[in-house]
Amino acid sequence: MLDPRKLHLLRELARRGTIAAVAEAVTFTPSAVSQQLSALEREAGVPLLERTGRRVSLTPAGRLLVEHAQAVLEQLDRASAALAAVRGGPSGPLRIGAFPTAVRVLLPAALAALAAEHPGLEPMVAEIDPADVPSALGAGELDVALVHEYDFVPPVTDGSVGAEPLFAEPIYLTNHPSLAAAREEAWITGKPGTLCHAMAVRACQAAGFEPRVRHHVDDFDAVLAFVAAGQGVALVPHLAAAAPPAGVTLTRLPLSRRTLAAFRRGHGDHPAIRAAVTAFRTATPTLPPDRPS
Repeated sequence: MLDPRKLHLLRELARRGTIAAVAEAVTFTPSAVSQQLSALEREAGVPLLERTGRRVSLTPAGRLLVEHAQAVLEQLDRASAALAAVRGGPSGPLRIGAFPTAVRVLLPAALAALAAEHPGLEPMVAEIDPADVPSALGAGELDVALVHEYDFVPPVTDGSVGAEPLFAEPIYLTNHPSLAAAREEAWITGKPGTLCHAMAVRACQAAGFEPRVRHHVDDFDAVLAFVAAGQGVALVPHLAAAAPPAGVTLTRLPLSRRTLAAFRRGHGDHPAIRAAVTAFRTATPTLPPDRPS
C-alpha cells in the first residue's frame, strides 16, 4: 500500500527539484525526506529516484507515480472537504496568502465579513507573490490565496491548483498618453521574477521597444511616489491607483489584471474555503466599467 504522505513528498520533489527544498517546505530534515522517499521506493517495488552525487532526479516510474499521486491527493482533499461539511460550520485556522495590493485594499473588509459570518474561523494572512502560491498550497503552507494574472504573462496556477475568478481591473500608464510615447523614459517595475515585472516588460515589448528599467520597486504606493518625484514611469493597476499623488496622471490602457482565489485542486468545496471565497467576493471594491471593444 502506497502511503499518501510519502506520495506528497514525491510530488513536492517533482515540483521543487531538490530534497533540501522539499525539506524546507514541509519542515522536515533532508535526511527524513530521503528516508521517506526510500521507503516509498520499497513500497512501489521499483526505483523512483536516480541519485548522481548529491543530485536526485525522478525515474520514468517516478514521474508516472507523480501523475497518479496528484489524482490521489486531490481525492483525499475532496474527502476531507466532504467530512468538514458534515461536521458543521467552518472553524479553526485558515491560512490566507495574498499579494500586497489585495492585503491592503481587499482583505480588511473580507476579514471583517469572515468574523461576522464565521466567528469560529481563525484567519491568518501572509503576503506572498502569486508566482510562489502553487508551491505554498502544495506544501500545505496556505489553505487559500489571492493571486493575479496579467495580460502578456502566463497564469501562475498549475494542474495542482484550482481557482475561481473574482474580478478584473484596468491597468494605467503614468504621465504619458500611450506606451509608445514613453519609450525613451526611465521605467519603474517590480523586481525581476515577479508577475508585475514580466507584465511591464512584455507590454513595452508588444509596443515595439525594450524598457530602460531604472528602479525595481514592488510596492505600488512607493512606485507612484517615485513617479511623482520624476524618477520614471510605470504601469499601475486600478486598485493601487485610487489616490495618485500630485504630479501623477493616469492613462487607461487596453490591459487588465485579473484577481482569482486559488486553492489546492479538490479542496475548493471545503467549508472554510467556500467561506473565504464568499468573503472575497463581498469585499470586492467598485471597479470602472469595461471599455467597449
